[in-house]
Amino acid sequence: MNENLDQPSFERSCCPIACALDQLGDKWTLLVIRDLLLGKKRYQELLTSPEGIATNILADRLKKLEVAGIVVQQAYQQKPLRYEYSLTKKGEDLRAVLEALVKWGKIYYPGSKVFKPYR
Repeated sequence: MNENLDQPSFERSCCPIACALDQLGDKWTLLVIRDLLLGKKRYQELLTSPEGIATNILADRLKKLEVAGIVVQQAYQQKPLRYEYSLTKKGEDLRAVLEALVKWGKIYYPGSKVFKPYR
């Protein structure tokens, strides 16, 4: 938010699609959100996804999602310090978006598979 005008500041334009893509439009972010929606919570769990995200990229995406208010982290262990990640309401509201992508993908990519919930 722009503190002076109490208006959102836009990276590229005020188009809602552009705004969403500014937050979510890279190769990995929606896959991290998918895994959180499926029940993964810990960093090591997120690393086990078949797409093979690199550790530095995962750390970066989790930080960006936290800054964007889509993910929150909470410590589950103190020594060494380790975190669990969960979606905020803003993140949970992406479920319908991912479900729409699944529906579209199943039509146009026959043989693709929907992953089962984690655990």
